[in-house]
Amino acid sequence: MGKRYYCDYCERSFQDNMHNRKKHLFGVQHQRAKKAWFDHFRGYADILKDEQAKKPCRKFLQRGICDFGPSCRFSHMSEAELFHLQRRVQDERHRSDGSEDPGRPEPNVDVWLAVREKRRSGGAGKGAADAREEERMPSDVPPQIFSIPDLPPSLVPPPPGGWKVNGDAEWG
Repeated sequence: MGKRYYCDYCERSFQDNMHNRKKHLFGVQHQRAKKAWFDHFRGYADILKDEQAKKPCRKFLQRGICDFGPSCRFSHMSEAELFHLQRRVQDERHRSDGSEDPGRPEPNVDVWLAVREKRRSGGAGKGAADAREEERMPSDVPPQIFSIPDLPPSLVPPPPGGWKVNGDAEWG
């Protein structure tokens, strides 16, 4: 049968020889799959710049679906999505400039872990500083977790009141 070449971008394999590999690597399907893969790593500012330069797609606005999908040369973003993207770009710029609220220190995982350990070790004899710290961080979840997009379900923090559990549910 011979060696086979597996393309990670297209998620397909074929017989590995120079002709087949060259034909695949220069093919339209591979080029689109490769572009889609690298688009996942673009920043919000780049996406916003590209989307603002495009005209809205009439088919997508009318029917909610476009025959061309992600390869369409028109924009499939609504006004609300563009506004949300602009807010993210502004937030990103504020964080990189360091011009976030100067009175509030930047959250630090080490500080959060120390406060959490104090809280778990009894908390008897709390001082005023500890009380202020607890007011600032009421949750037992580090604030950095909420800034990470697309967390797997096993890492998503529980809701503030905890998970609703049915008393007569069977586990296992």
